Amino acid sequence: MRVVIAGGHGQIALRLTRILAGDGHQVVGLVRNPAHEADVTEAGGQVAVLDLEQADVAAVADVLAGADVAIFAAGAGPGSGNARKDTVDRGAAALFAEAAERAGVRRHIQVGSMGVDRIAELDPDETFTVYLTAKLAAEDDLRSRDLDWTILRPGALTDDPGTGQVLLAGRTGSGSVARDDVALVLAGLCSTPASIGRTLELIAGDTSVAAALASL
Repeated sequence: MRVVIAGGHGQIALRLTRILAGDGHQVVGLVRNPAHEADVTEAGGQVAVLDLEQADVAAVADVLAGADVAIFAAGAGPGSGNARKDTVDRGAAALFAEAAERAGVRRHIQVGSMGVDRIAELDPDETFTVYLTAKLAAEDDLRSRDLDWTILRPGALTDDPGTGQVLLAGRTGSGSVARDDVALVLAGLCSTPASIGRTLELIAGDTSVAAALASL
């Protein structure tokens, strides 16, 4: 299986690359900074240097050509301004999805964020609200496309060692989850057709990742 990950240098993406490469899959990580190539390579992936805030859809489609799965795991990240929340968390996600359509890559997994259904309760001027608004717009865009999509909304992310035990459902309630376990779930979603067309929340729980995916 060939998997292309947008945001290939992210903490979850590098963990995901190690899992998929360790299982014998071909992984391509999209990064905008050439200095990040070594980290992706060390994790077992190939690298495509491409800035999703600047690239056109044809360039992204060229990278996606021949892939079996496209995964959007990019984000502007903490410390970025409100403008980049829109250009990355919404704009780059939409560009990546459009490029997947053009390249004929039907299986598409997008990492969203828990809390997007509470935007109306939040201060619209807060950076976190701007971030959630961008994430929700990216979800709406993806749902409108002719792709076999899954949206995964993790809870609060931690760097604790993964347990392999999660709660994965349409609604989970609030909670946290280790980045290790998010990566495990993403790897499993690549080959879980029952997740297509679904928006799933993910937090730590007491069900193995394999069982949680099988229960879908």
